[in-house]
Amino acid sequence: MIKVLLTGSSGFVASNLYDALHQEFELYGLDITEKGKFPKERIFGWDQLDLLPATEVIIHLAGKAHDTKNISEEAEYFEVNSGLTQKIFNIFLQSEAQKFIFFSSVKAVADTVEGETLTEEAVPDPKTPYGKSKLAAEQYILSKPIPEDKMVYILRPSMIHGRGNKGNLNLLYQVVTKNIPWPLGAFDNRRSFLSTGNLSFIINQLISNNIRSGIYNIADDEPLSTNELISLIAASSGRKARIMKMPRKFIGFIAKSGDFLCLPLNSERLKKLTENYVVSNSKIKKALNIRSLPFTAREGMKNTLDSFATDTKKQIKKPV
Repeated sequence: MIKVLLTGSSGFVASNLYDALHQEFELYGLDITEKGKFPKERIFGWDQLDLLPATEVIIHLAGKAHDTKNISEEAEYFEVNSGLTQKIFNIFLQSEAQKFIFFSSVKAVADTVEGETLTEEAVPDPKTPYGKSKLAAEQYILSKPIPEDKMVYILRPSMIHGRGNKGNLNLLYQVVTKNIPWPLGAFDNRRSFLSTGNLSFIINQLISNNIRSGIYNIADDEPLSTNELISLIAASSGRKARIMKMPRKFIGFIAKSGDFLCLPLNSERLKKLTENYVVSNSKIKKALNIRSLPFTAREGMKNTLDSFATDTKKQIKKPV
């Protein structure tokens, strides 16, 4: 059984990967906490690097996520997303592990997609500390000579969603399930997502097969609009979608006010919820020799939304 080390093992993505992969591979975790789904005897702290077992694959997930409230210092992003990646990658180069999978981000390339889709050929031009720190990590990896017996994958995922997801998708879910009308119907956008089901499939393939090293965008096959998301959320909760088409200028004014008044909607969230951001996954599908990923975008989103509903019911039933 192939042994795999995942950094950031207590996180949302690692937890979903554990569910999908733990029966097929021998998984170990590296994190600052023992929380999560990994057995305690297979979780190691950052002060226990010398105790890590030899593994064939290292998946580097640990990092500092993008802060939509913009209160984090730029140095924090570089310390974690760049500095920690350098440390783990150096360990990989000195180890007997054959594969290194680094989770970067599409934000390492562009905050706004110019043209119809974002491809791996786009020249990176990140605007945020998060994106810049992820790009710096990529550049460090690419600057090192890779031994012939090793393979390195830099993955640039679009927004990942699944059980335990936190972020703007949860905000949408709360709005719809509280029967609050969605006021952004006038924004007709298309955006790429990545379900944990498709992500787990891709990671399984990278572990199991000798795929060519390189940079790969990863996303579901089809983009979705926010209005489609609203309809999916409403359907999953047995409600009717309530979509309003309020004037864009008025919505922009509310969002700018939210930057100073800590409202649920601010400029950053408005951009994420309404921008066009379509990511091409053609390169990874060609490398895997497949025509399509296992789950359509709508199927993957439905699975996530169903998990939200299940988790909500569990919280309601939880004794006080």
